[in-house]
Amino acid sequence: MIEIEEVSNNHEALPLLSLNHVSLLCTSVWDSMRFYEEVLGFVPIKRPSSFKFNGAWLYNYGIGIHLIENPSIDDFDTIVKPRPINPKDNHISFQCRDVGLVKRRLEDMGMKYVTAVVEDEGNSVDQVFFHDPDGYMVELCNCENIPILPLSSCSLKPRLSSFNRAAPAKCGFMENAMMESLSMEMLNISF
Repeated sequence: MIEIEEVSNNHEALPLLSLNHVSLLCTSVWDSMRFYEEVLGFVPIKRPSSFKFNGAWLYNYGIGIHLIENPSIDDFDTIVKPRPINPKDNHISFQCRDVGLVKRRLEDMGMKYVTAVVEDEGNSVDQVFFHDPDGYMVELCNCENIPILPLSSCSLKPRLSSFNRAAPAKCGFMENAMMESLSMEMLNISF
């Protein structure tokens, strides 16, 4: 994988590296841990001993899930009662190898889910959406089927009604580096 050196520009972004974790309030740490372990394959990891509240940390796939128990979850502006599974709602998404297998396993577990298909230029992504024990939505998909392209590399210009300004006319350093890195990963070449 090619490493991209941080470059200063006129719009200096924060020096981020990657997504570290997602933190979720839950009514029962035990129920949520069981879900994230058994359904999604996360592994419990050590949590700092300085915390004075019930919770758990789990890790897999390069991301952490931090569970914070709050039995009176309805005191906060979060999900209180089950909502319909809606692909346009807030969710966390994980890429998977076999969407058909995901559906079969969810059915075996008696879990409700909704499917959707996204298509673009002859490519399609199969999506499966379902809820965790507290109603947070999870998506599993084969998202790698649609390439990640910076807007500036696309031949179609965005409609001005959708954006306040038109896309840049040419690729910049970061777009070129991102595309080069993506191409190398797709060819499974490492330096």
